[in-house]
Amino acid sequence: MSAKPAGKPGRASDLERIAALSDDEIEAMARADADNPATRREDWAKAFIGLPPQKTPVNAKFDEDVVTWFKAQGRGYQTRMNAVLRHYMETHRKTG
Repeated sequence: MSAKPAGKPGRASDLERIAALSDDEIEAMARADADNPATRREDWAKAFIGLPPQKTPVNAKFDEDVVTWFKAQGRGYQTRMNAVLRHYMETHRKTG
């Protein structure tokens, strides 16, 4: 079986080609896809399904070297800073 690379999303020919595939063919394509590795049940054991918390803008001041370090890691530095703060909060939050 040789599948053509998909064209632009939504093209009728691609949708028709996909609709014509059997479940076994789809499973075989998924197993052969290096960008889509198989998962195991335990990979999903701690999965959380839900909406991300709503963001709120704040005016905060951080040490220059801290911001410089996060920015040096590439795009998304504010998201990473938020993740660090969230981890700290969750680790130190008192329950009950």
